[in-house]
Amino acid sequence: MYKIFFKRQFDIIIALLLLIVISPVIFVVTVVLCVQNNGRPFFFQSRPGKNQLPFKVIKFKTMNDCNDASGNLLSDKERITAFGKMLRKLSIDELPQLINVLKGDMSLVGPRPLLFKYIPLYSTTQNRRHEVRPGITGWAQVNGRNSISWTKKFEHDVYYVDHISLALDIKILWMTFLKVILREGVNQSEDRPMLPFDGHN
Repeated sequence: MYKIFFKRQFDIIIALLLLIVISPVIFVVTVVLCVQNNGRPFFFQSRPGKNQLPFKVIKFKTMNDCNDASGNLLSDKERITAFGKMLRKLSIDELPQLINVLKGDMSLVGPRPLLFKYIPLYSTTQNRRHEVRPGITGWAQVNGRNSISWTKKFEHDVYYVDHISLALDIKILWMTFLKVILREGVNQSEDRPMLPFDGHN
């Protein structure tokens, strides 16, 4: 009942409340990034959503667009700004995804939206992560994230798909809040980034 009728209403109510409460933070960050990135404070990227339908995920832009002598973008490590590092450390770069939630692209809780290039690599079971809207946070994110394998992450994603409930969503949101406050494994570590999924790891 919750999954079909009430989860969407829950998402809208909580997302609106959060946007109201944190609007001063969003405003300040947007202004700073506008100055740093020539009027482009947001990063947009196409990701697969529910039923693999594409949508544009929205994040704060944490990297500049600097190129090398040949005109190619520098590496991510070279392009991330000091302010961007702080946003990632505090998970503030994820806040614009609340807009994705209001639009219906995402849910507050669900499997994280990954890249289209991974879809052909999924097993039939792993691909079930696309049966629901992707989330800003999820069961995998509060159960290890970068300290566990891709295979284990996808197991957590499918577990969530099979056990969606209001109680589980509240538990995941609370655990996410604690991890952000404690700076515990919610964002990728610069010293231990996740390797790209290759269909096996």
